[in-house]
Amino acid sequence: MTRIPFLASTFMRCVIVFPAVVHAQGATFDCARAQGEVEKLICGDTSLTMLDHTLKQAYKAAVAKAKGRLAAQLRAEQRGWIKGRNDCWKANGQQTWMTASWTVNTVQGCVDAQYRMRISDLQSAWRLLAPTTRNYACENNPANELVLNFFATDPATIRLERGDRTVTMWRVGAASEKYYEGQNINLRQMGGEVKVNWLDTDTGKTEVLLCRGR
Repeated sequence: MTRIPFLASTFMRCVIVFPAVVHAQGATFDCARAQGEVEKLICGDTSLTMLDHTLKQAYKAAVAKAKGRLAAQLRAEQRGWIKGRNDCWKANGQQTWMTASWTVNTVQGCVDAQYRMRISDLQSAWRLLAPTTRNYACENNPANELVLNFFATDPATIRLERGDRTVTMWRVGAASEKYYEGQNINLRQMGGEVKVNWLDTDTGKTEVLLCRGR
């Protein structure tokens, strides 16, 4: 089984904010010089080419907002993402994890998921979309607060803030389940409450939080 890391480690609604126009030249890179199975697949697959153009526009919008150290970090993340995307050739017939429960087993499925996760991560992390923000008090303690920013991306995302920590989570499974996963964290909405399981990689223990909307 192959595990391909998704980009949330460094940093489902069908809503694409930026118009995904596919120009005559195809992908945003030179398909005449495409190397490897993944780049050649993108050049020959209209849906992936559209996602490639959408990502270019999202990345361009994020770059326009990034300054100084954050700009350098964004460029490094994008280079890392391209490498991860190109590693999708390993997904051919192999169960490959995008999140803890979101898996794919084809190259096309892996590339599609990588694009959608990167686009939605940029859109939420850089506020390219306006979020719906909700505050929650956890374990009956108003000082133990979560701030959840919900973004209508594809897939839907949450940017969770707790103290000085911020993580991205993606909705997985059916929309009605209201279940999200990110790196070492998952969240389920239950009416006016959310339940969060958050793994502390230093101790190996999982913190369980039951939080009520304020």
